[in-house]
Amino acid sequence: MCGIAGFIGMQPGAAPGGLDGVAAAMTRSLQHRGPDDQGQWIDHDAGAALVHLRLSIVDLSPAGHQPMTSADGRYVIIFNGEVYSFQEIRKDLEAHGVTLFRGHSDTEVILESIALFGLDATLKRMIGMFAIALWDKKERTLTLIRDRLGIKPIYWAKFGSLFIFGSELKALRACPSWMPRIDRNAVAAYMRHNYIPAPHTIYQGVQKLEPGCVLTLRWGKEPVIERFWDARAVARAGLADPVRGSDAELIDQLEVLLQEPEHWP
Repeated sequence: MCGIAGFIGMQPGAAPGGLDGVAAAMTRSLQHRGPDDQGQWIDHDAGAALVHLRLSIVDLSPAGHQPMTSADGRYVIIFNGEVYSFQEIRKDLEAHGVTLFRGHSDTEVILESIALFGLDATLKRMIGMFAIALWDKKERTLTLIRDRLGIKPIYWAKFGSLFIFGSELKALRACPSWMPRIDRNAVAAYMRHNYIPAPHTIYQGVQKLEPGCVLTLRWGKEPVIERFWDARAVARAGLADPVRGSDAELIDQLEVLLQEPEHWP
């Protein structure tokens, strides 16, 4: 597993060591998630930082280092997870003239697909488990994305102009501009259910991004959350139009779906 964290809208003098010091503290808090590599990207004008701890899986070389900037220089990404359909996406990129790749990571393929085709079109083709933070330099927009089933976690909070996020709550606690306070309602929910239902967390004002959701934070605006995939909607659609055929035909259809994930709902 990798680890991601970051912030937007932090004042330079808000903490000892400035933005660099806070980014370093967040990195240390997630050290256990990325034994192979680590990196930080900082935009002092935006009071922003993206932090990545890497466990190398797909591309073991330095070419998979993150935070990673798109070839056109517009986007910066940090990514935790794995996209199983990235080879098919890469072939489509190559068919559209994108042939110069720095390495063989799924992160780079996702990033260049977003740059060429846009986020919505790319998300529809991404089959896997992932938590992503994407900074758009042109639009000064941060986007957080969580996979369809919520396998990879991502927590976030906004206090005034400061927005912070991370793979674990301890990454948020590493930010000295935030004073964590226990949410008593969350404690009650935990005592009742033996877990804290999303989007709530143990801390006041801190939320867990729900599965299949995209959070968009435009500069100077409030975050907007949209759902790009909903298990309930897929289940309802299946009940409304059930698959028909013999056992052998259904087995063949399942085999096609397993081999061609782009046909998944």
